[in-house]
Amino acid sequence: MRRMTPPMTRRFLPTPRQTTTLAAIGLACLGYALYLRYLVIENVPVGLSCDAGAQTGEVSWVCMSRKIGLAFDENGVFGWVAAGAAVLTLIRPNVVLFAIALGAAGFGLVLHNAGLAGLAAGLIVLSLARPVPVPE
Repeated sequence: MRRMTPPMTRRFLPTPRQTTTLAAIGLACLGYALYLRYLVIENVPVGLSCDAGAQTGEVSWVCMSRKIGLAFDENGVFGWVAAGAAVLTLIRPNVVLFAIALGAAGFGLVLHNAGLAGLAAGLIVLSLARPVPVPE
C-alpha cells in the first residue's frame, strides 16, 4: 500500500517587483521616522516655534507631524500596529499586511516603541518561511 504525501506548498515569497516596492516602503518609513525624531521632535527650536505657533493658531505641516508623531509615540501606536500586522502576516501571508508591518516596525524602532516593533520585525522574518495556500 502506497502512502499519499500531501502536495508541497510554496513559501511566501514576494515577486521581484513586490520586493522592490517593499524595500522602498521600508526605507521611506525608516527615513521619515529618522527625520521626524531627530530634526522635528528632539529639535528644541522647532518645538519652541511649534508651541508658539500653536498659541497664535498658525500650524504648519512640520508642527502637525510633530504633534501626531508625539501622540502616536506616547501611546505606542506604531508598535501595536506593527505587531498586529506582523501576527496577521504570520497567520496568513499577504504582501499588503507585510508592507504595513514593515513600515510600522520602521517607525516603531526609531520612535521609542522598540519592544513591540522588534517583535514585529522578528515575526515579519518568520512570515517568509510560512507556506502559502495553493489554489486547487
